[in-house]
Amino acid sequence: MKTTIILAHPWHGSFNKSIMDTTIEQLVHRKKDYQIIDLNKDQFNPVLSESDLSLYSKGQSRDPLVNQYQKMLSDSDELVFIFPVWWFDVPAILKGFFDKVMLKNFAYVEESTGLKGLLTHIKKTTVISTSEVPTWYLRYLAGNPIEGTLIRRTFKGIGLKNVKWLNSSFTSSGKDHRRKRFLDKVAKRMSV
Repeated sequence: MKTTIILAHPWHGSFNKSIMDTTIEQLVHRKKDYQIIDLNKDQFNPVLSESDLSLYSKGQSRDPLVNQYQKMLSDSDELVFIFPVWWFDVPAILKGFFDKVMLKNFAYVEESTGLKGLLTHIKKTTVISTSEVPTWYLRYLAGNPIEGTLIRRTFKGIGLKNVKWLNSSFTSSGKDHRRKRFLDKVAKRMSV
């Protein structure tokens, strides 16, 4: 089984890329196989089209990237999501990833009491975000979009457990020592 890194940032000169590099260093140190889903580099189309929707209720897709990503997720026992928080939410390309890839009969089944997640083979998930506001602001004043919506709703619905969220605040104006400290936190999380 592998670790799959899902990167949702368009610029490879970003701090998000440094986070991915630190993650990879730790995985190599652990001798853990990994694979990368770089949504922007793959030119993943996050828009759910009419033709996509015609297959959606069947849990199917015509998009070859959707099928490729599902295979990669099936071969994974660990996920790492790396993305910036934009407008107090995940980037559109990552939202589209959930909309198009986490299909019925792959990521979940519907039961009378709600969704039953099917990605239970994934034993560890790490969410690493960057933002221009403090983490406490995201949690208490912005509606807690990462822990509340993404982790407790979306991830729970697809069966992901053992989820940890790390957020780097004031990313674009961040001092080097602050960034270094955050990369140390990432390395510590990824080393186990």
